[in-house]
Amino acid sequence: MIDRRLITDFDWVLLALLFLLAGVGAVNLYSAASSFPQHGTPVYLKQIYWFGLGLFAMLFFAVISYHRLASLSYIFYGLVVLALLAVLIWGRVIGGSQRWIFIGPMPIQPSELARMAVVLILSQYFHRNDKGKPLKLRELVIPFGLIAIPAFLILKEPDLGTALLVLIVGTSVILANGVKLTSLGLAAGGILAILPVAWRFLKDYQKRRIFSFLDPDSDPLGASYHLIQSKIAVGSGQFWGKGYAAGTQSQLHFLPEQHTDFAFSVLAEEWGFVGSVIVLLLLALVIYRGLMHAGRAKDKLGMLMVVGAVACFFWPAIINIGMVLGLFPVVGIPLPFISYGGSNLVSTMAVLGLIQGVCMRRFVFHPRP
Repeated sequence: MIDRRLITDFDWVLLALLFLLAGVGAVNLYSAASSFPQHGTPVYLKQIYWFGLGLFAMLFFAVISYHRLASLSYIFYGLVVLALLAVLIWGRVIGGSQRWIFIGPMPIQPSELARMAVVLILSQYFHRNDKGKPLKLRELVIPFGLIAIPAFLILKEPDLGTALLVLIVGTSVILANGVKLTSLGLAAGGILAILPVAWRFLKDYQKRRIFSFLDPDSDPLGASYHLIQSKIAVGSGQFWGKGYAAGTQSQLHFLPEQHTDFAFSVLAEEWGFVGSVIVLLLLALVIYRGLMHAGRAKDKLGMLMVVGAVACFFWPAIINIGMVLGLFPVVGIPLPFISYGGSNLVSTMAVLGLIQGVCMRRFVFHPRP
């Protein structure tokens, strides 16, 4: 039996926001893919199906006690690492990257689970090793090691964007736990020092994307093409937009990856500044609800889990929108609920289930293990 108090404390506002975002995403995908040759199930219908699966994932992680989830975090982390290794050995190469394992006809992208795995294991680690004071530099070795293992395996696929996202999300949890300023400065200096070494391990196309970001006019028909077309689409939408399914950049196929990485560009062209602000407001409200529950969490474990869950939503949104506006390099990170992607949508809703789980149990007693 489920305690009725858990249902009472369920955040129905957050759920309503997710339905609104999913609705906007499906409507936008219908337009973005309307000019595609139709083979099989349309993209927008697939997104709706994935959203339904994501609801089950969200409820699953909400119903299970977050203390129970934390106790299983090392097992889950180990399974994700094994899955990432399996991708490098048996994964299918699509679009030049080896990121997917197929279970029958269904593609699974284990790297999407890495963010949740890092959030769970770091939350449990800091919960079990809580000394009540900010971390020193030597105490950062193990947490950063736990982040670096999946990030390195994802980078080998290669998937620079998701690898960076895992690092950023993990770092967000570490900062939420608390780090001494001197240790934080030394760690930041160490990261800056190894950047020249990391540069040598980047693929040529990844380096070209960074150069094209710094100088978009250097290769307008090559590495800079995505960025230039995206900025044209966003700018041409002006205040009210060109109208639904009337965007020239998307309907005439000038805009690459218009249903995935650059779905927000389609939305901005068709709905303009007004429509873009409404979507940004919905995204901001989800983040606000998450941070509100982080502040209300009854223990440190819950607070860290919620902060990590918010980071899993906040950073992809910031990076993707910055990417389509030309503020960040093109790194292939989808916008939650707006870009098409089954594994991404389900994993995002699953991690948001952690927020619901902590919110539902803020008045429930949990003995410290």
